[in-house]
Amino acid sequence: MRRVFRFTLLFILAVSVSSCSTLFFWQQPHFIKVSGTHFEYKGKPYYFTGTNLWYGCYIGSDGSTGDRARLMRELDDLKSIGITNLRILGASDLSYITNSLKPAIQDSPGVYDEHLFDGLDFLLSEMHKRDMHAVIFVTNYWEWSGGMAQYNDWANGGGGVNPSTAGYGPFMDYSATFYKNEKAQTLFYNFVYSLVNRKNRYDGYYYRDDPTIMAWELANEPRPGRNADLLPEYYHWIDSTAHYLHIIDPNHLVTNGSEGTVGTLQDTTIFLTAFRTKYLDYLTFHLWPKNWSWFDAKNIAGTYPRTEENAVKYIDLQIHLASELGKPITMEEFGLPRDNEEYDPGTPTTARDNYFKKVFGVVYDSAAAGAPIAGTNFWGWGGEGRPQHPDHKWRPGDPFLGDPPQEPQGLNSVYNSDTSTISILRQNASEMKALDEKESLLKKNELAKASK
Repeated sequence: MRRVFRFTLLFILAVSVSSCSTLFFWQQPHFIKVSGTHFEYKGKPYYFTGTNLWYGCYIGSDGSTGDRARLMRELDDLKSIGITNLRILGASDLSYITNSLKPAIQDSPGVYDEHLFDGLDFLLSEMHKRDMHAVIFVTNYWEWSGGMAQYNDWANGGGGVNPSTAGYGPFMDYSATFYKNEKAQTLFYNFVYSLVNRKNRYDGYYYRDDPTIMAWELANEPRPGRNADLLPEYYHWIDSTAHYLHIIDPNHLVTNGSEGTVGTLQDTTIFLTAFRTKYLDYLTFHLWPKNWSWFDAKNIAGTYPRTEENAVKYIDLQIHLASELGKPITMEEFGLPRDNEEYDPGTPTTARDNYFKKVFGVVYDSAAAGAPIAGTNFWGWGGEGRPQHPDHKWRPGDPFLGDPPQEPQGLNSVYNSDTSTISILRQNASEMKALDEKESLLKKNELAKASK
Protein backbone atom coordinates (compact mmCIF):
# COMPACT_ATOMS: atom_id res chain seq x y z
CA MET A 1 0.00 0.00 0.00
CA ARG A 2 1.07 3.57 -0.44
CA ARG A 3 -0.52 6.79 0.68
CA VAL A 4 -0.94 9.44 -2.00
CA PHE A 5 -0.95 13.15 -1.15
CA ARG A 6 -4.60 14.22 -1.17
CA PHE A 7 -4.95 17.33 -3.27
CA THR A 8 -7.86 19.66 -2.95
CA LEU A 9 -9.86 20.05 -6.13
CA LEU A 10 -8.84 23.68 -6.59
CA PHE A 11 -5.16 22.79 -6.29
CA ILE A 12 -5.57 20.01 -8.83
CA LEU A 13 -7.23 22.33 -11.28
CA ALA A 14 -4.56 24.96 -10.80
CA VAL A 15 -1.75 22.49 -11.38
CA SER A 16 -3.54 20.97 -14.36
CA VAL A 17 -4.15 24.29 -16.06
CA SER A 18 -0.55 25.36 -15.50
CA SER A 19 0.73 22.16 -17.11
CA CYS A 20 -1.68 22.08 -20.06
CA SER A 21 0.86 23.65 -22.37
CA THR A 22 3.14 20.65 -22.02
CA LEU A 23 0.34 18.11 -22.36
CA PHE A 24 -1.05 19.62 -25.55
CA PHE A 25 2.27 19.08 -27.31
CA TRP A 26 1.92 15.34 -26.70
CA GLN A 27 -0.90 14.75 -29.17
CA GLN A 28 -0.37 11.66 -31.32
CA PRO A 29 -2.20 10.55 -34.45
CA HIS A 30 -2.96 7.09 -33.12
CA PHE A 31 -5.51 8.05 -30.47
CA ILE A 32 -9.12 7.26 -31.31
CA LYS A 33 -10.84 10.52 -32.16
CA VAL A 34 -14.32 11.76 -33.01
CA SER A 35 -15.04 13.11 -36.48
CA GLY A 36 -18.58 14.42 -36.69
CA THR A 37 -20.82 11.58 -35.56
CA HIS A 38 -18.23 8.85 -36.10
CA PHE A 39 -14.91 7.62 -34.71
CA GLU A 40 -11.56 7.64 -36.46
CA TYR A 41 -8.41 5.67 -35.69
CA LYS A 42 -5.20 6.35 -37.59
CA GLY A 43 -7.19 8.48 -40.01
CA LYS A 44 -9.66 5.68 -40.84
CA PRO A 45 -13.23 5.04 -39.65
CA TYR A 46 -13.38 3.00 -36.45
CA TYR A 47 -16.17 0.48 -35.85
CA PHE A 48 -15.86 -2.35 -33.37
CA THR A 49 -17.21 -5.41 -31.66
CA GLY A 50 -16.26 -5.39 -28.00
CA THR A 51 -17.00 -6.82 -24.60
CA ASN A 52 -16.94 -5.98 -20.92
CA LEU A 53 -13.89 -7.35 -19.12
CA TRP A 54 -14.35 -5.25 -16.00
CA TYR A 55 -12.24 -7.62 -13.88
CA GLY A 56 -9.15 -7.33 -16.09
CA CYS A 57 -6.98 -5.57 -13.49
CA TYR A 58 -7.93 -8.19 -10.91
CA ILE A 59 -6.58 -11.14 -12.88
CA GLY A 60 -3.74 -8.94 -14.17
CA SER A 61 -2.64 -8.28 -10.59
CA ASP A 62 0.62 -9.58 -9.14
CA GLY A 63 -1.28 -10.07 -5.86
CA SER A 64 -3.79 -12.53 -4.45
CA THR A 65 -6.39 -12.13 -7.23
CA GLY A 66 -3.93 -12.41 -10.09
CA ASP A 67 -3.74 -14.99 -12.84
CA ARG A 68 -1.69 -13.38 -15.57
CA ALA A 69 -1.44 -16.53 -17.63
CA ARG A 70 -5.24 -16.62 -17.75
CA LEU A 71 -5.46 -12.93 -18.64
CA MET A 72 -3.15 -13.36 -21.62
CA ARG A 73 -5.12 -16.40 -22.79
CA GLU A 74 -8.37 -14.45 -22.48
CA LEU A 75 -6.96 -11.54 -24.49
CA ASP A 76 -5.67 -13.93 -27.15
CA ASP A 77 -9.06 -15.65 -27.36
CA LEU A 78 -10.89 -12.34 -27.67
CA LYS A 79 -8.46 -11.10 -30.32
CA SER A 80 -8.93 -14.31 -32.32
CA ILE A 81 -12.69 -13.73 -32.31
CA GLY A 82 -12.21 -10.16 -33.51
CA ILE A 83 -13.08 -8.47 -30.22
CA THR A 84 -10.68 -5.55 -29.77
CA ASN A 85 -12.53 -3.04 -27.58
CA LEU A 86 -12.75 -3.77 -23.85
CA ARG A 87 -14.73 -1.86 -21.27
CA ILE A 88 -12.83 -2.21 -17.99
CA LEU A 89 -12.98 -1.13 -14.39
CA GLY A 90 -10.42 1.50 -13.41
CA ALA A 91 -11.75 2.15 -9.92
CA SER A 92 -13.08 0.13 -7.02
CA ASP A 93 -13.48 1.26 -3.42
CA LEU A 94 -13.51 -0.82 -0.25
CA SER A 95 -17.18 -0.69 0.64
CA TYR A 96 -19.33 -1.00 3.73
CA ILE A 97 -21.63 -3.19 1.60
CA THR A 98 -21.06 -6.93 1.84
CA ASN A 99 -21.78 -7.79 -1.79
CA SER A 100 -19.03 -5.64 -3.24
CA LEU A 101 -15.60 -6.25 -4.71
CA LYS A 102 -12.92 -7.20 -2.22
CA PRO A 103 -10.07 -6.41 -2.35
CA ALA A 104 -10.52 -2.93 -3.81
CA ILE A 105 -8.19 -0.56 -5.61
CA GLN A 106 -8.87 2.19 -3.04
CA ASP A 107 -8.95 0.99 0.57
CA SER A 108 -9.66 4.44 1.98
CA PRO A 109 -9.32 7.91 0.49
CA GLY A 110 -5.88 8.12 -1.10
CA VAL A 111 -4.76 4.66 0.07
CA TYR A 112 -4.37 2.35 -2.92
CA ASP A 113 -3.77 -1.35 -3.41
CA GLU A 114 -0.67 -1.30 -5.60
CA HIS A 115 -1.19 -4.94 -6.61
CA LEU A 116 -4.44 -4.03 -8.35
CA PHE A 117 -3.03 -0.87 -9.88
CA ASP A 118 -0.13 -3.00 -11.10
CA GLY A 119 -2.75 -5.31 -12.59
CA LEU A 120 -4.25 -2.40 -14.51
CA ASP A 121 -0.76 -1.51 -15.78
CA PHE A 122 -0.23 -5.08 -16.93
CA LEU A 123 -3.66 -5.31 -18.56
CA LEU A 124 -3.15 -2.11 -20.57
CA SER A 125 0.34 -3.10 -21.65
CA GLU A 126 -0.88 -6.50 -22.86
CA MET A 127 -3.82 -4.89 -24.67
CA HIS A 128 -1.39 -2.50 -26.35
CA LYS A 129 0.59 -5.45 -27.71
CA ARG A 130 -2.62 -6.76 -29.31
CA ASP A 131 -3.82 -3.40 -30.70
CA MET A 132 -6.85 -3.45 -28.39
CA HIS A 133 -8.51 -0.40 -26.86
CA ALA A 134 -9.92 0.26 -23.42
CA VAL A 135 -12.88 2.28 -22.18
CA ILE A 136 -12.27 2.83 -18.46
CA PHE A 137 -15.01 3.75 -16.00
CA VAL A 138 -13.79 5.69 -12.98
CA THR A 139 -16.64 5.26 -10.48
CA ASN A 140 -19.97 3.45 -10.13
CA TYR A 141 -23.52 4.51 -9.33
CA TRP A 142 -24.21 0.95 -8.13
CA GLU A 143 -22.81 -0.75 -5.06
CA TRP A 144 -20.74 -3.60 -6.43
CA SER A 145 -17.47 -1.66 -6.75
CA GLY A 146 -17.98 0.90 -3.98
CA GLY A 147 -18.42 4.01 -6.10
CA MET A 148 -20.59 6.99 -5.30
CA ALA A 149 -22.19 5.42 -2.23
CA GLN A 150 -18.78 4.68 -0.73
CA TYR A 151 -17.53 8.22 -1.42
CA ASN A 152 -20.63 9.47 0.41
CA ASP A 153 -19.90 7.10 3.29
CA TRP A 154 -16.31 8.31 3.57
CA ALA A 155 -17.31 11.96 3.34
CA ASN A 156 -20.17 11.61 5.83
CA GLY A 157 -18.29 9.49 8.34
CA GLY A 158 -20.65 6.53 7.82
CA GLY A 159 -24.41 6.17 7.58
CA GLY A 160 -24.49 4.54 4.15
CA VAL A 161 -27.59 2.79 2.82
CA ASN A 162 -27.31 -0.94 2.12
CA PRO A 163 -29.53 -2.18 -0.74
CA SER A 164 -29.68 -5.70 0.66
CA THR A 165 -31.52 -4.42 3.75
CA ALA A 166 -33.07 -1.10 2.73
CA GLY A 167 -33.88 -1.99 -0.90
CA TYR A 168 -32.61 -0.52 -4.14
CA GLY A 169 -34.95 2.47 -4.14
CA PRO A 170 -33.48 4.11 -1.01
CA PHE A 171 -29.99 3.04 -2.10
CA MET A 172 -30.39 4.79 -5.47
CA ASP A 173 -31.46 7.99 -3.73
CA TYR A 174 -28.50 7.77 -1.36
CA SER A 175 -26.02 7.12 -4.16
CA ALA A 176 -27.37 10.13 -6.09
CA THR A 177 -26.71 12.50 -3.18
CA PHE A 178 -23.09 12.23 -4.32
CA TYR A 179 -23.88 14.91 -6.91
CA LYS A 180 -24.37 17.50 -4.16
CA ASN A 181 -21.78 16.17 -1.71
CA GLU A 182 -18.76 18.41 -2.30
CA LYS A 183 -16.49 16.54 0.10
CA ALA A 184 -17.30 13.20 -1.55
CA GLN A 185 -16.63 14.68 -4.97
CA THR A 186 -13.27 16.07 -3.87
CA LEU A 187 -12.23 12.58 -2.76
CA PHE A 188 -13.37 11.28 -6.14
CA TYR A 189 -11.45 13.92 -8.10
CA ASN A 190 -8.33 13.16 -6.07
CA PHE A 191 -8.56 9.53 -7.18
CA VAL A 192 -9.21 10.44 -10.82
CA TYR A 193 -6.16 12.70 -10.84
CA SER A 194 -3.97 9.90 -9.50
CA LEU A 195 -5.35 7.44 -12.05
CA VAL A 196 -5.00 9.65 -15.12
CA ASN A 197 -1.46 10.67 -14.14
CA ARG A 198 -0.29 7.18 -13.26
CA LYS A 199 2.80 5.85 -15.07
CA ASN A 200 2.53 2.30 -16.37
CA ARG A 201 5.47 0.33 -15.00
CA TYR A 202 5.45 -2.11 -17.94
CA ASP A 203 5.51 0.16 -20.98
CA GLY A 204 6.37 3.55 -19.49
CA TYR A 205 3.24 5.35 -20.66
CA TYR A 206 1.50 7.79 -18.40
CA TYR A 207 -2.15 6.86 -18.65
CA ARG A 208 -2.96 10.32 -20.01
CA ASP A 209 -0.62 9.55 -22.94
CA ASP A 210 -1.47 5.89 -23.53
CA PRO A 211 -2.98 5.25 -26.99
CA THR A 212 -4.42 1.96 -25.70
CA ILE A 213 -7.05 3.96 -23.84
CA MET A 214 -9.96 5.02 -26.04
CA ALA A 215 -11.93 6.92 -23.43
CA TRP A 216 -12.52 7.77 -19.80
CA GLU A 217 -16.05 7.11 -18.64
CA LEU A 218 -17.59 9.28 -15.91
CA ALA A 219 -19.27 6.37 -14.14
CA ASN A 220 -20.94 3.04 -14.60
CA GLU A 221 -24.62 3.92 -15.18
CA PRO A 222 -24.84 7.33 -13.49
CA ARG A 223 -28.48 8.13 -12.72
CA PRO A 224 -29.98 11.25 -11.11
CA GLY A 225 -31.85 9.11 -8.55
CA ARG A 226 -35.52 8.18 -8.67
CA ASN A 227 -36.95 11.66 -9.20
CA ALA A 228 -36.05 15.11 -10.49
CA ASP A 229 -34.93 16.60 -7.17
CA LEU A 230 -31.21 16.36 -7.95
CA LEU A 231 -31.31 17.13 -11.67
CA PRO A 232 -29.45 20.47 -11.45
CA GLU A 233 -26.66 18.82 -9.45
CA TYR A 234 -26.66 15.83 -11.82
CA TYR A 235 -26.31 18.06 -14.87
CA HIS A 236 -23.54 20.07 -13.24
CA TRP A 237 -21.59 16.98 -12.19
CA ILE A 238 -21.65 15.53 -15.71
CA ASP A 239 -20.53 18.77 -17.31
CA SER A 240 -17.85 19.64 -14.74
CA THR A 241 -16.41 16.12 -14.46
CA ALA A 242 -16.18 15.70 -18.23
CA HIS A 243 -14.52 19.14 -18.40
CA TYR A 244 -12.08 18.21 -15.64
CA LEU A 245 -11.05 15.01 -17.41
CA HIS A 246 -10.31 16.97 -20.56
CA ILE A 247 -8.24 19.45 -18.56
CA ILE A 248 -5.97 16.81 -17.06
CA ASP A 249 -5.98 14.62 -20.19
CA PRO A 250 -6.43 16.37 -23.55
CA ASN A 251 -5.56 13.19 -25.49
CA HIS A 252 -8.50 10.92 -24.77
CA LEU A 253 -12.21 10.91 -25.37
CA VAL A 254 -14.68 11.30 -22.50
CA THR A 255 -18.05 9.58 -22.37
CA ASN A 256 -20.93 9.28 -19.94
CA GLY A 257 -21.48 5.57 -19.14
CA SER A 258 -25.25 6.02 -19.10
CA GLU A 259 -27.91 3.40 -19.78
CA GLY A 260 -29.60 5.92 -22.07
CA THR A 261 -33.14 7.08 -21.48
CA VAL A 262 -33.71 4.38 -18.85
CA GLY A 263 -30.92 6.09 -16.89
CA THR A 264 -32.49 9.53 -17.29
CA LEU A 265 -35.93 8.91 -15.74
CA GLN A 266 -37.29 7.67 -19.10
CA ASP A 267 -37.30 11.30 -20.23
CA THR A 268 -35.72 12.29 -23.54
CA THR A 269 -35.55 15.93 -22.46
CA ILE A 270 -33.42 14.98 -19.45
CA PHE A 271 -31.23 12.84 -21.70
CA LEU A 272 -30.66 15.69 -24.13
CA THR A 273 -30.05 18.25 -21.38
CA ALA A 274 -27.62 16.04 -19.47
CA PHE A 275 -25.51 14.95 -22.42
CA ARG A 276 -25.51 18.05 -24.59
CA THR A 277 -22.36 19.36 -22.87
CA LYS A 278 -19.47 19.93 -25.27
CA TYR A 279 -17.16 18.04 -22.91
CA LEU A 280 -18.77 14.67 -23.66
CA ASP A 281 -17.28 13.42 -26.92
CA TYR A 282 -19.68 10.54 -27.42
CA LEU A 283 -22.61 8.81 -25.76
CA THR A 284 -23.43 5.35 -24.44
CA PHE A 285 -26.48 3.25 -23.74
CA HIS A 286 -27.17 -0.12 -22.13
CA LEU A 287 -29.87 -2.70 -22.81
CA TRP A 288 -31.13 -5.05 -20.08
CA PRO A 289 -34.39 -6.89 -20.92
CA LYS A 290 -34.35 -9.05 -17.76
CA ASN A 291 -33.72 -6.14 -15.41
CA TRP A 292 -36.37 -4.06 -17.16
CA SER A 293 -38.98 -6.86 -16.86
CA TRP A 294 -39.25 -7.56 -20.59
CA PHE A 295 -37.71 -11.03 -20.56
CA ASP A 296 -38.17 -14.12 -18.42
CA ALA A 297 -35.76 -16.95 -19.23
CA LYS A 298 -38.19 -19.39 -17.66
CA ASN A 299 -40.90 -18.25 -20.10
CA ILE A 300 -39.04 -17.66 -23.34
CA ALA A 301 -42.03 -18.34 -25.60
CA GLY A 302 -44.16 -15.80 -23.76
CA THR A 303 -41.59 -13.03 -23.34
CA TYR A 304 -38.96 -13.25 -26.09
CA PRO A 305 -41.06 -11.69 -28.89
CA ARG A 306 -41.70 -8.52 -26.89
CA THR A 307 -38.04 -8.49 -25.85
CA GLU A 308 -36.93 -8.26 -29.47
CA GLU A 309 -39.55 -5.64 -30.28
CA ASN A 310 -38.69 -3.48 -27.27
CA ALA A 311 -34.96 -3.85 -27.86
CA VAL A 312 -35.18 -2.63 -31.45
CA LYS A 313 -37.29 0.36 -30.40
CA TYR A 314 -34.87 1.22 -27.61
CA ILE A 315 -31.81 1.02 -29.87
CA ASP A 316 -33.50 3.18 -32.49
CA LEU A 317 -34.46 5.81 -29.89
CA GLN A 318 -30.93 6.11 -28.50
CA ILE A 319 -29.46 6.43 -31.99
CA HIS A 320 -32.04 9.11 -32.82
CA LEU A 321 -31.09 11.10 -29.69
CA ALA A 322 -27.39 10.81 -30.53
CA SER A 323 -28.17 12.16 -34.00
CA GLU A 324 -30.03 15.07 -32.44
CA LEU A 325 -26.96 15.87 -30.31
CA GLY A 326 -24.59 15.30 -33.22
CA LYS A 327 -22.45 12.73 -31.38
CA PRO A 328 -21.46 9.09 -31.88
CA ILE A 329 -23.00 6.50 -29.56
CA THR A 330 -22.06 2.96 -28.51
CA MET A 331 -24.12 0.19 -26.93
CA GLU A 332 -21.62 -0.76 -24.25
CA GLU A 333 -23.69 -3.18 -22.16
CA PHE A 334 -26.23 -5.77 -23.21
CA GLY A 335 -26.84 -9.35 -22.22
CA LEU A 336 -29.42 -12.07 -21.72
CA PRO A 337 -29.54 -15.08 -19.37
CA ARG A 338 -29.15 -18.61 -20.62
CA ASP A 339 -32.33 -20.61 -21.25
CA ASN A 340 -34.33 -21.31 -18.09
CA GLU A 341 -31.93 -18.90 -16.34
CA GLU A 342 -29.34 -21.58 -15.80
CA TYR A 343 -25.78 -20.57 -15.05
CA ASP A 344 -23.46 -23.45 -15.82
CA PRO A 345 -21.43 -24.10 -18.97
CA GLY A 346 -23.09 -26.50 -21.36
CA THR A 347 -26.63 -25.29 -20.62
CA PRO A 348 -28.56 -23.94 -23.64
CA THR A 349 -28.17 -20.39 -24.98
CA THR A 350 -30.93 -20.47 -27.61
CA ALA A 351 -32.65 -17.23 -26.60
CA ARG A 352 -29.36 -15.43 -26.02
CA ASP A 353 -28.04 -16.43 -29.44
CA ASN A 354 -31.20 -15.24 -31.17
CA TYR A 355 -31.08 -12.00 -29.21
CA PHE A 356 -27.42 -11.36 -30.03
CA LYS A 357 -28.10 -11.97 -33.73
CA LYS A 358 -30.98 -9.48 -33.67
CA VAL A 359 -29.12 -6.81 -31.73
CA PHE A 360 -25.96 -7.10 -33.82
CA GLY A 361 -28.02 -7.00 -36.99
CA VAL A 362 -29.80 -3.79 -35.97
CA VAL A 363 -26.53 -2.11 -34.98
CA TYR A 364 -24.73 -3.16 -38.16
CA ASP A 365 -27.58 -2.11 -40.46
CA SER A 366 -27.80 1.26 -38.69
CA ALA A 367 -24.05 1.85 -38.90
CA ALA A 368 -23.93 0.79 -42.55
CA ALA A 369 -26.70 3.31 -43.29
CA GLY A 370 -24.60 6.10 -41.77
CA ALA A 371 -26.25 6.34 -38.34
CA PRO A 372 -23.97 7.46 -35.47
CA ILE A 373 -23.73 4.02 -33.88
CA ALA A 374 -20.13 2.81 -33.77
CA GLY A 375 -20.09 -0.50 -31.97
CA THR A 376 -21.10 -2.75 -29.10
CA ASN A 377 -19.64 -4.23 -25.92
CA PHE A 378 -21.63 -7.26 -24.84
CA TRP A 379 -21.79 -8.14 -21.14
CA GLY A 380 -19.77 -9.98 -20.42
CA TRP A 381 -16.83 -12.22 -21.18
CA GLY A 382 -16.58 -15.02 -18.62
CA GLY A 383 -14.00 -16.89 -20.68
CA GLU A 384 -12.29 -19.56 -18.60
CA GLY A 385 -14.08 -18.52 -15.41
CA ARG A 386 -16.60 -20.93 -13.92
CA PRO A 387 -19.05 -20.77 -10.98
CA GLN A 388 -17.50 -22.42 -7.92
CA HIS A 389 -20.49 -23.14 -5.67
CA PRO A 390 -23.93 -24.75 -5.96
CA ASP A 391 -25.58 -21.44 -4.96
CA HIS A 392 -23.61 -19.62 -7.72
CA LYS A 393 -22.61 -16.86 -5.30
CA TRP A 394 -19.23 -15.22 -5.66
CA ARG A 395 -16.85 -15.41 -2.70
CA PRO A 396 -13.45 -13.74 -2.30
CA GLY A 397 -10.84 -15.95 -3.89
CA ASP A 398 -13.16 -17.32 -6.57
CA PRO A 399 -12.19 -16.85 -10.23
CA PHE A 400 -13.83 -13.82 -11.83
CA LEU A 401 -16.57 -14.12 -14.42
CA GLY A 402 -18.44 -11.47 -16.34
CA ASP A 403 -20.99 -11.18 -13.54
CA PRO A 404 -20.23 -8.78 -10.66
CA PRO A 405 -20.26 -10.18 -7.13
CA GLN A 406 -23.86 -9.27 -6.24
CA GLU A 407 -25.23 -11.35 -9.14
CA PRO A 408 -25.35 -15.13 -9.68
CA GLN A 409 -22.10 -16.22 -11.27
CA GLY A 410 -22.88 -17.25 -14.84
CA LEU A 411 -26.00 -15.10 -15.18
CA ASN A 412 -24.83 -13.13 -18.22
CA SER A 413 -21.35 -14.56 -18.77
CA VAL A 414 -20.26 -15.88 -22.15
CA TYR A 415 -17.93 -18.82 -21.53
CA ASN A 416 -15.13 -19.82 -23.85
CA SER A 417 -17.08 -23.07 -24.41
CA ASP A 418 -20.19 -21.26 -25.76
CA THR A 419 -19.36 -22.09 -29.36
CA SER A 420 -22.66 -20.99 -30.89
CA THR A 421 -22.49 -17.58 -29.23
CA ILE A 422 -18.83 -17.14 -30.13
CA SER A 423 -19.65 -17.89 -33.77
CA ILE A 424 -22.15 -15.01 -33.72
CA LEU A 425 -19.60 -12.71 -32.12
CA ARG A 426 -16.99 -13.63 -34.73
CA GLN A 427 -19.43 -12.97 -37.58
CA ASN A 428 -20.36 -9.53 -36.23
CA ALA A 429 -16.72 -8.62 -35.67
CA SER A 430 -15.97 -9.54 -39.28
CA GLU A 431 -18.88 -7.43 -40.53
CA MET A 432 -17.88 -4.41 -38.47
CA LYS A 433 -14.29 -4.69 -39.68
CA ALA A 434 -15.54 -4.84 -43.25
CA LEU A 435 -17.55 -1.70 -42.55
CA ASP A 436 -14.32 -0.05 -41.35
CA GLU A 437 -12.69 -0.87 -44.68
CA LYS A 438 -15.73 0.11 -46.76
CA GLU A 439 -16.01 3.51 -45.08
CA SER A 440 -12.28 4.07 -45.45
CA LEU A 441 -12.47 3.38 -49.20
CA LEU A 442 -15.44 5.71 -49.60
CA LYS A 443 -13.56 8.45 -47.77
CA LYS A 444 -10.52 7.99 -50.01
CA ASN A 445 -12.68 8.17 -53.13
CA GLU A 446 -14.38 11.33 -51.90
CA LEU A 447 -11.01 12.98 -51.21
CA ALA A 448 -9.74 11.94 -54.64
CA LYS A 449 -12.78 13.48 -56.34
CA ALA A 450 -12.43 16.67 -54.33
CA SER A 451 -8.80 17.05 -55.37
CA LYS A 452 -9.63 16.93 -59.10
